Amino acid sequence: MGPSFSNGRKAWSALGVLCVVPLAGALPAADTSAPPPVVLLKLEGAVSPATADYVVRGLRQAAERSAPLVVLQIDTPGGLDTSMRSIIKEILASPVPVAVFVAPGGARAASAGTFILYASHVAAMAPATNLGAATPVQIGVGPGGEPSKSPEKAPAGKPAGKDGKAAAKAQETATPDTLTRKVTHDAAAYIRSLAQLRGRNAEWGEQAVREAVSLSAADALKRKVIDVVARDVPDLLQQIDGRKVTVQGVERALETAGAPTVSIEPDWRSELLAVIANPSVALILMMIGIYGLLFEFSNPGFVLPGVVGGICLLLALYAFQLLPVNYAGLGLILLGIAFIVAEAFVPSFGALGIGGVVALVVGSVILFDPEVAAGYTLPPSFVVTLSATSAAVVFFTVWLALKARRRPVVSGHEEIIGASGTALSDFERDGWAQVRGETWRVVSTASVSSGQKLRVTGIDGLILRVEPGPGDT
Repeated sequence: MGPSFSNGRKAWSALGVLCVVPLAGALPAADTSAPPPVVLLKLEGAVSPATADYVVRGLRQAAERSAPLVVLQIDTPGGLDTSMRSIIKEILASPVPVAVFVAPGGARAASAGTFILYASHVAAMAPATNLGAATPVQIGVGPGGEPSKSPEKAPAGKPAGKDGKAAAKAQETATPDTLTRKVTHDAAAYIRSLAQLRGRNAEWGEQAVREAVSLSAADALKRKVIDVVARDVPDLLQQIDGRKVTVQGVERALETAGAPTVSIEPDWRSELLAVIANPSVALILMMIGIYGLLFEFSNPGFVLPGVVGGICLLLALYAFQLLPVNYAGLGLILLGIAFIVAEAFVPSFGALGIGGVVALVVGSVILFDPEVAAGYTLPPSFVVTLSATSAAVVFFTVWLALKARRRPVVSGHEEIIGASGTALSDFERDGWAQVRGETWRVVSTASVSSGQKLRVTGIDGLILRVEPGPGDT
């Protein structure tokens, strides 16, 4: 029985092999040769709420796709601190390593771009690019008033006596105000912490914040600010292949040589946010909103101006909440619009209107400070067009007022005096007559017969004084 059982088991094994081999041949072989694609994001222009939304959602999509790497290609003059920190927080929390690549040639990673580069797992630059100038600038005028001046240095070799104390006192007086110092120290500590996290040059990063210095690509590589200088994205992927990075506390080696890339473009939400957050568009939306609501209030029942005005005004307020607005400039713009509207309702022959145009132009110029957040300025052509349009509205209103002033009176006491009428019956002293298609009680200095022409000489309340018209006795 033993040999018989053994032979049966072998037969069943052979039958199983014969059944499994054809089935295995029918199944498609898993393709393990093609690596998952590298995700490419492009941050161009100012770091704004729109770009932050695009980068944050792009990093999350890369994590959902299990991408081996995200290449964030940047070319930015800087931008808003809140938007920059949103991007950095997402990079630090991303399960996918991020390589920030300053490209193409001629691009820059200034101000906020320097912080984003320091936060990346891999920092790279293309030839003929630069980074740095990361000094934060406050919105509006601080309590210190004018910008501080550098203290004068004491002559070399001179003892530090009274002059030394005076110099120290001058230096203390000339230092920036407390708020500026706090912001600068905070930014310096922030970039130093990022440098220590990624093993980069913390001293130069702090110098970029405090002294606004910049570096070229070659110098940045030499001073260990960046890791790679690459011509383009394929060259970058080739150079960083096998590099070890730490992602969420876990060290991993990058496998990027020959990996395909897939670019994630901004969707409609990011595009809409970018349009609304444009300074020119935000100002136009505000003016449309204010004018629409004023038209609706002055002409109730039209509905459409009120609906459009309300939507535009809310969108403008949302945009201004996102943008670095100088509230003095915004106040001047609102005051200018109020003056222009007042000119239409209370004609002052240009005094209010011209003042409104001046306030509108000055407010538009100072609404966004280019030193506060690069890229957030109103183009001069837009300011000129806006002021010319507002001036045209003012001059048109003044022209209508002057034209109305020269027109003859068509109503009231002044208009009815001198008008002609017809007696409705015979009367000696007072009676009734028809004047301007209306029936009036009249008083005459002479007897009047029915149908006789009369001329109005005065008015007492609701009684007209008349006399026989030309050709009548």
